[in-house]
Amino acid sequence: MSVAEFLRQRAVQVNMGGSYSLPRWYDCEGKLRTFACRTSRVSPFRMLVDVPVVGRIGERVTSYFQDFGEFQCTISATLKSGFLMELDMTRVRRAWMSEKLTWLEKKQKDDSIEELRRDARFVPQASHTVLTLADGSSHPCFIIDVSTAGVAISCEYDPPVGTPLAVGACVGRVIRKFDNGFAVQFTERQQRDDLVRLVARQAVPKPA
Repeated sequence: MSVAEFLRQRAVQVNMGGSYSLPRWYDCEGKLRTFACRTSRVSPFRMLVDVPVVGRIGERVTSYFQDFGEFQCTISATLKSGFLMELDMTRVRRAWMSEKLTWLEKKQKDDSIEELRRDARFVPQASHTVLTLADGSSHPCFIIDVSTAGVAISCEYDPPVGTPLAVGACVGRVIRKFDNGFAVQFTERQQRDDLVRLVARQAVPKPA
């Protein structure tokens, strides 16, 4: 199915973080790599996700989302920074998925939920940005979540702990690695109102 066809179908607009692995991506130790991802539109049959590394049409994907669990999927269409996954599941689980999506849709309309901590991490609407290293090289990356103190990133490039870099326009240093990526602590705490604009700032193309 194409993305355009999926957009015409009944589905729920939901932003939920998760992880996924592709069959041809391994780390330096020969282990299958996992990357972070985020849903943008979900139905009981398929799911549109935003990702740092785009797979190929027909590839099998293993994905996991805390509220949905693990899925075995097949990529049916791709975008510049995402792909459409066909969900393989039993009839019983598909019925459960339908009920879960109905509940999530109702929850989205609940205005009583407010952010209580000023420095709490949150998932920005902008999913992609650019890492810039000290030598001037840059790498596209995926924003998992962000706070005024730092940002969690998933990226094809895998920097060692201690690496100084800029995420968008925010300078920091890699302080921790985890299964889906790494954490960057900003050199200076950022203002929350400016945070997303600064972190998601794209690199300026170099003159030819």
